[in-house]
Amino acid sequence: MPNYWLGLLLIIVFCVKLQWLPSFGRGDWHHLILPAITLGTGLTAYTTRMLRSAIIEAIHADYLTALRARGVGKRLVLARHILKNALIPVVTVVGLEFGMILEGAVITETVFAWPGLGGLMVSAVSNRDYPLIQGLVLFTAGVFVAINLLVDLVCLYLDPRIRLS
Repeated sequence: MPNYWLGLLLIIVFCVKLQWLPSFGRGDWHHLILPAITLGTGLTAYTTRMLRSAIIEAIHADYLTALRARGVGKRLVLARHILKNALIPVVTVVGLEFGMILEGAVITETVFAWPGLGGLMVSAVSNRDYPLIQGLVLFTAGVFVAINLLVDLVCLYLDPRIRLS
């Protein structure tokens, strides 16, 4: 489901019908609930599915059978071996999903009238402010590159077999 559609449905249900939450603007933590749900719902499902498949793949590895035969405890096997190996593809996917969050923030900030880089980008495009558009695109690209570098460093920590070259 696209972010703008989910955001509008959440506004209709929780703001108009139930009147539990504010529909737009910035303020206390109540104003964060609907935009956070809108941005995180689709990515959470994909990340959970990826983590599940990575754990299932890691559970069936041959070295785990050897660890269990040696009498290593279940918690140690889970924490040190299964989760550490299963987190490598998940961390990579989460880093790539950060780009989707940046893209979804533009729409989500517009739907919820939330001031931020997305709203600034929309107003810059509407006003044809080309230097601001170029600066925002350059800043966003720089943040995305920095996040990918951080993801690579985390993957290097999780799997020391990965070499920097």
